[in-house]
Amino acid sequence: MTDNQQSAKPAIIVIFGITGDLSQRYLLPSLYHLVKDGLLHDKTEIIGVSRRPVTTEDLFEKVELCVNEVDKICDPVALKAMHDRTSMFQMDLADPAAYAKLQTKLDGIEAEKGVCQDRIYYLSIPPQAYRPVVRLMGEQGLNKSCQHGNAKSRLVVEKPFGLDLSSAQQLIAETGQVFQEEQVFRVDHYLAKQAVRTLPEFRAKNPDIEALWNAHQISGITIKAHEKIGIEGRAAFYEPLGALRDFLQSHMMQILGVVTMDLPEVLDSQHIHAAKAGVMQQIEPVPADQVLARAVRGQYEGYRQEVNNPTSNTETYIALTLYIDSPRWQGVPVELSTGKALNERRAEIIIDFHESAKLANNQLRFEIQHSQAGQRNQPDAYEKVLADAISGDHTLFASDKEVLASWQVLQPLVEAWQKSSDDLVIYAKGSSDPQAPGR
Repeated sequence: MTDNQQSAKPAIIVIFGITGDLSQRYLLPSLYHLVKDGLLHDKTEIIGVSRRPVTTEDLFEKVELCVNEVDKICDPVALKAMHDRTSMFQMDLADPAAYAKLQTKLDGIEAEKGVCQDRIYYLSIPPQAYRPVVRLMGEQGLNKSCQHGNAKSRLVVEKPFGLDLSSAQQLIAETGQVFQEEQVFRVDHYLAKQAVRTLPEFRAKNPDIEALWNAHQISGITIKAHEKIGIEGRAAFYEPLGALRDFLQSHMMQILGVVTMDLPEVLDSQHIHAAKAGVMQQIEPVPADQVLARAVRGQYEGYRQEVNNPTSNTETYIALTLYIDSPRWQGVPVELSTGKALNERRAEIIIDFHESAKLANNQLRFEIQHSQAGQRNQPDAYEKVLADAISGDHTLFASDKEVLASWQVLQPLVEAWQKSSDDLVIYAKGSSDPQAPGR
């Protein structure tokens, strides 16, 4: 066993929906790299939950585990180790008896290994299934983990965390009846991207810059995440959500929290979450009478044909100006924009300084989306997500307070857009920055 494996705790990683897109594109390749890099305990097991009968061989035939490797060639030793620790479990997620059988299987694994293992439940399933699955997990005691040792159960869930303020409150309340907040890991993989996760450290290590990190010296903040691709066959997922619910409420608001929070003296999970929640609760909700002036929503040409809905008003692009009601950020515009089928793939944070800051360059840029073909310089964001969920580190996940604060800001926008779609801009694929007429 390597030193890394000795420091890791043994766990059972249960992936609900293991044959789905998220699992095959991100989770399984990331787990392969954790195995290869020796970052999982040698007694950690992976259980794939599927409603259809699928063998482990079937599973690995369909997924490119080594997509991030040079030439996409797998390491044979790591590949065998991945196979050896993975097994499948077929279950109907609506059947209470199936959860009892899953509990029996997990207990059997622990008995065989002779050790209590943390249980990591990753819900890689449609968002509408979250609440009933969590409820049934609670009814069968899957939230309690091993009963004869110091092991933990953790629930890992993907966005969206609700569709509006009310549904987010309900989702958080119902989840809280089964899992305590410290057991819930709400994934926001943009927080795990290197530029975002290292930003607090950058601020702490550059006190001269941190001294300028305020409204007196900063004239504006821009956060953008633009994609060249469209919805890529994900109509069923994307159509009920749109850019606001799929991206802005989660990724963009979380990045905004990291950029504008008061820098904690201690850069640990507890203090970072408190600082983020604090600044997010100070963001001014968009006034109903300023929605048209402060927000642009657009939809790329051909989207309605892709989703087979000729009357769809789902936005594939959103640009929004926000302000923070605090002495530190009073009057500083924060420009957020995200969209699909645009002219480039780019995600970045831009800090514009006043000339009075007396910097050689009055602009700081932090590139979020960064990739180099042919080499693997940095771990994928989902490797960090999985490693932190396994170790129990909450730092790069969204808290309940942060989720609710972001919905408080965006709820007036949701309500205004539900009343009218007259402001929806139809833009050509490859546009650089769709704007409303006259804005």
